[in-house]
Amino acid sequence: MANHKSAEKRARQTVKKTERNRFYRTRLKNISRAVRQAVEANDKEAASAAFKVANQDIHSFVSRGFLKKQTASRRVSRLAKLVNSMDKAE
Repeated sequence: MANHKSAEKRARQTVKKTERNRFYRTRLKNISRAVRQAVEANDKEAASAAFKVANQDIHSFVSRGFLKKQTASRRVSRLAKLVNSMDKAE
């Protein structure tokens, strides 16, 4: 356990940041999963709606400092590629 005042503060901050990061990490997985499941189900409308939500959320994570800009761009690009592959499959 922390013995100094600054170390106690650091421990409190770490707990708060861990909880916050867990929320964002889980949210990121869930929105990505929603897009993939809609694509697997061949539901074009649901896939595009889920992608729209994913795009907004992922870019908002950048402004909050959870993701780097390039990482968010790569994730959105891969999800877009999945959704667009449905058009070519038809």
